[in-house]
Amino acid sequence: MNVEVEVRDVLGKVLQLGDRTQTLHSDSRLLGALPELDSMAVVAVITQLEEHFGVVFDDDEISANTFTTLGNLVELIRSKQQQS
Repeated sequence: MNVEVEVRDVLGKVLQLGDRTQTLHSDSRLLGALPELDSMAVVAVITQLEEHFGVVFDDDEISANTFTTLGNLVELIRSKQQQS
């Protein structure tokens, strides 16, 4: 499976997006566009991404920009995977 599909699926599961999950693509806006993505949901998404991909995010790696689009989130995961 590719990273974008996996990140999209984690988002869909955590945010309980149902069929809307499949409409997300790299340019899809997240923060501010998905009402389900509030501050508590951001923490849950980060936790699930860490578990799913076996990575750990430092506090300074996460910002509002990280959650601007699905593509931004995917790039963060890819960069963490390259560090491993």
